[in-house]
Amino acid sequence: MGLQAKPLQLSTLDAGFEAAFAARLHWSADTDAAIEQRVADILQDVQQRGDAAVLDYTQRFDGLSAASVAQLEITQTDLQAALDSLPAAQRQALQAAAVRVRKYHEAQKKASGESWSYRDEDGTLLGQKVTPLDRVGIYVPGGKAAYPSSVLMNAIPAHVAGVQEIIMVVPTPQGVRNPLVLAAACVAGVSRAFTVGGAQAVAALAYGTATVPRVDKITGPGNAYVASAKKRVFGTVGIDMIAGPSEILVLADGSTPAEWVAMDLFSQAEHDELAQSILLCPDADYIAQVQAAIDRLLPEMPRREIIAKSLNDRGALILTRNMEESCAISNRIAPEHLEVSSRDPHRWEPLLRHAGAIFMGAFTSESLGDYCAGPNHVLPTSGTARFSSPLGVYDFQKRSSLIEVSEAGAQTLGRIAAELAYGEGLQAHARAAELRLNPVPPMRDPQ
Repeated sequence: MGLQAKPLQLSTLDAGFEAAFAARLHWSADTDAAIEQRVADILQDVQQRGDAAVLDYTQRFDGLSAASVAQLEITQTDLQAALDSLPAAQRQALQAAAVRVRKYHEAQKKASGESWSYRDEDGTLLGQKVTPLDRVGIYVPGGKAAYPSSVLMNAIPAHVAGVQEIIMVVPTPQGVRNPLVLAAACVAGVSRAFTVGGAQAVAALAYGTATVPRVDKITGPGNAYVASAKKRVFGTVGIDMIAGPSEILVLADGSTPAEWVAMDLFSQAEHDELAQSILLCPDADYIAQVQAAIDRLLPEMPRREIIAKSLNDRGALILTRNMEESCAISNRIAPEHLEVSSRDPHRWEPLLRHAGAIFMGAFTSESLGDYCAGPNHVLPTSGTARFSSPLGVYDFQKRSSLIEVSEAGAQTLGRIAAELAYGEGLQAHARAAELRLNPVPPMRDPQ
């Protein structure tokens, strides 16, 4: 028979649908206790020994020896040389993607990232001051695969937000540097880059060492060690999110060629065995066509073993009563990537409340969003789209409230504040407000 990929087939009409559906969705984000302890030890060691610990772990885990962490830094000359070395087509594609990502995030900043203020009738000024973070760290996975797109998606919104220093860390096992990753760092405006990975890289960014600067926030995906380290350093620094396995959910009305949908399911399944690909469709014949396309296309895939395991263990083809029910189930899943593969996607989009990114129409493959459409591909996973958003300019900004109370405003607000403060038993709060009530003593001139 050969290698097969048979996603679980379910129908919402089946009596056991809810139980089978819940079991298929289940994924535990709990980290192995041994990983947690190892990460805790690494973080503590880097915090205490700094560069020396970073060097030790880089040698141990990546097989990369260096006399100092300074030797692990990738210079701007190196980054430019990597960009210059790319084949013309690859360089042009990278730069075109960067232009689109930058344009989208500039529009995002204009829409939601500006300071504002207004004055009350009594002259009191109230507002919000938006300022960028000073320095951020971006983690770029390395090793089994290289992700230049992750460099663009993390560094460009930080750059657009106005972050002055962007520090990139990327593991380079045995010292092998991926030129496309370095070229992406050059295009995206990375300030400094180090060939350090794993929990030790997260620790270096969070605590700072003699060589690696301490950052204000760390973004970017990584393995279980990286995810655990990011969780542990949160509070010392900000983090973007704890990402789970990649996911795609396709809502199909049966109008899209079945081969297209099958390949879209493959596009997430090929990430790793824990990735999840689900189809929701009210047409049983179409679901059968998609399964036939899976059978036909799988042998062509270089990563077919990973795809098959992902689809067999976590994939599902679900027959629904209608598209309205498909939308309702989609909201329950809150997927990372949601494709509305329909003749009229705008009919269904208003019904969709929870998704990291919504790809509308048959021609909008999720892979375009991964690389070059423009919106960010760092998205909430594991149902967290119910309360989380894609990475964006706003993740690299902070907001300060502006309050300037006029003398007239103090008369009204002071009485309100004093009343509430006395109710809370905080007399100094109350008196601080009351002291500014009329008659007001004359203000002193500053020295």
